[in-house]
Amino acid sequence: MITGELRSRIDRLWDAFWSGGISNPLEVIEQITYLMFIKRLDGIQTSKERKANLTGKPIENPVYTDDIKDLRWSVFKEKHPDQMYKTVADEVFPWLRELGGKESTYSQHMKDARFTIPTPNLLTKAVDILAELPLEQGDVKGDLYEYMLSKIATAGQNGQFRTPRHIIQLMVEMMNPSPGDEICDPACGTAGFLVAAAEYVQREHSEALLERNQQRHFHNSMFHGFDFDSTMLRIASMNMLLHEIEQPDIRYRDSLAQNVADEIERYSLILANPPFAGSLDYETTAKELLQVVKTKKTELLFLALFLRLLKPGGRAAVIVPDGVLFGSTNAHVGLRKMLVEKHKLDAIVKLPSGVFKPYAGVSTAIILFTKTNAGGTDNVWFYNVTADGYSLDDKRAPLLPEEKQGPRPKVALDETDHAKNNLPDILARWVRRDGSEQQRPRTAQSFIVPKADIVAQNYDFSLNRYKKIVHEKVEHRPPLDIIADLESLESEIQSGLSTLKEALG
Repeated sequence: MITGELRSRIDRLWDAFWSGGISNPLEVIEQITYLMFIKRLDGIQTSKERKANLTGKPIENPVYTDDIKDLRWSVFKEKHPDQMYKTVADEVFPWLRELGGKESTYSQHMKDARFTIPTPNLLTKAVDILAELPLEQGDVKGDLYEYMLSKIATAGQNGQFRTPRHIIQLMVEMMNPSPGDEICDPACGTAGFLVAAAEYVQREHSEALLERNQQRHFHNSMFHGFDFDSTMLRIASMNMLLHEIEQPDIRYRDSLAQNVADEIERYSLILANPPFAGSLDYETTAKELLQVVKTKKTELLFLALFLRLLKPGGRAAVIVPDGVLFGSTNAHVGLRKMLVEKHKLDAIVKLPSGVFKPYAGVSTAIILFTKTNAGGTDNVWFYNVTADGYSLDDKRAPLLPEEKQGPRPKVALDETDHAKNNLPDILARWVRRDGSEQQRPRTAQSFIVPKADIVAQNYDFSLNRYKKIVHEKVEHRPPLDIIADLESLESEIQSGLSTLKEALG
């Protein structure tokens, strides 16, 4: 999470933009993101140079060649403000717009990228402040972006809240993406799910990716992200390119409004946290989605969309607001019944309500399902997450050191640690859901619920509907024993009073 020191630096940068004449918050974010991206490109080049020096081999896929080395962050930031401004405006940005190649999706989104910082003085201030930020560490870029979004009053209405990285990682780990998957996020935002899935495949299937066809698939046809915000698309494209995915399919699409005939049954894995913006007009909603579920609720429409996009056998892990689990409208019940009866509902992972604080306090859950078109739900695995490693108030302060955070911590957790971070336990129990988890009582943190019980509850997915509360056992003694004890006590009191009278004379 972003620290107080980083927050104060971003506040200084934000104030500098406002006093420098840029008053549109999204424009501020976009300009800062471009500069962060340029700084990271320079860092990637430096890493490639170090590797080349160690191995004695030429630099692999250099970001900068000798003829454009003056465009590097580390070079132009040392120039006089006027000279730096001219370099960034006239050379760096034109190069940036064509960085991924003229036919790439990156260049399609970046063709409208404009350098709008008005003065050399403001650019110098921004470069100096960004130079202090450790953008190469962990998920600092994402955390900074999340903090900047919090400054926009309309961010909550637009649904532009970044899913915490450790929750994304948990969902990716549970889905276990393979090198052959085609992965889609139909509301990709800054592409956090796609980046995490790419990192997982690179880590777990590095040998498979050495094969040429697998490598081509990884770079050109594995990752697909849709959004209808051009700023988000530019940022998502930059994010994917920074993670060295050459040609991701990041494109403009209003997922709920556009016909998806060309996308039906195309993807094997969907990872998403779609916006819960409330309601849409029927007129603006794709007719084929309304055939699946007649509703204006965006969270239900997105679930209907996911079922359309998945291939038979495809899996999904998606975040939904709690209302999806227990809503009583025909649309709510009908969609839940569809997941249970026509497909395979795998699990419900209930998240604590503070996960998205301080930006939103909505209660959510992760729904995991497999598209089958032929049923298959026998049992559903439930897990009640009570702690994710951070405080559940607006501060979201870490409760454990970094090596004990996330779904795969570097250090094993003990029972005390588990009470502060449930994520490793979720993964451990998830892989045992067809084994020892079947024997767990419903008083436990995770347990199995047979399909028949869910049907009997009118397809309610609420964890509390099935969880049993442990009541403390109280042993009651027979009444005659209690009466005998009272009589014995009365006798002792009488004897004591007699002794006391004798002593007082």
